[in-house]
Amino acid sequence: MFFEAKDFTAAARILRGLVDEDPQPVAPRLLLARAYYHSAQLGRAEAELRAVLERDPVEEYARLMLGRTLERQGRAGEAAGQLRIAAALGADGG
Repeated sequence: MFFEAKDFTAAARILRGLVDEDPQPVAPRLLLARAYYHSAQLGRAEAELRAVLERDPVEEYARLMLGRTLERQGRAGEAAGQLRIAAALGADGG
């Protein structure tokens, strides 16, 4: 509902609570990273994406998002590596 309304800050607040309650599942952490990304909290998005990748190194969407997050931070070299891995894993980038 918050994503549909483009209220990514509110989505992040709610998802942060869910992730803090149970940090193991990857799906809520990916949604939290998306909420941070779309609300321009790029450092937080990066941290969540790296946490996802610690748990699941072949999570293609996390790799793709991390690449895009690094691009938005002006870190093109780091981004390129993540985007290559994402493509190799089958992320479509669209």
